[in-house]
Amino acid sequence: MSFGLAARRAAAAYSEVGVATGVSTADPHKLILMLFEGAILQIGTAAAALENKNVPAKGLAISKAIEIITNGLKVSLDFEAGGDLAQRLGALYDYMSQRLLYANLHNSRPAMDEVVKLLTELKGAWEEIGTTDQAYR
Repeated sequence: MSFGLAARRAAAAYSEVGVATGVSTADPHKLILMLFEGAILQIGTAAAALENKNVPAKGLAISKAIEIITNGLKVSLDFEAGGDLAQRLGALYDYMSQRLLYANLHNSRPAMDEVVKLLTELKGAWEEIGTTDQAYR
């Protein structure tokens, strides 16, 4: 095994430990932020793979982003307490997943960029909620 490959594997293992540690010590608000960040990161990875014509890596990264959106962000919604807002966010998460499927099938960078923009706006709003919540404590 080359040193470069060993270093990449070590970095990947370290990264996984860092994420696991962050998840185990994060409050629910921070966990949602981590989901937004993870989805945005995976879409960025998919975009880079698309530029490099690495179809398997693009597909894997888009699949991970969809997984985060559908089984992380959407599942975290409380449809009873959240009412109309939760319904709208659920529909938006479904739309994002559909756009990412389209991006994967049609190698569409604009569709990826659209989802990143939506996620970034939601992440910013979620950060503001946390800031406001901290101010009232």
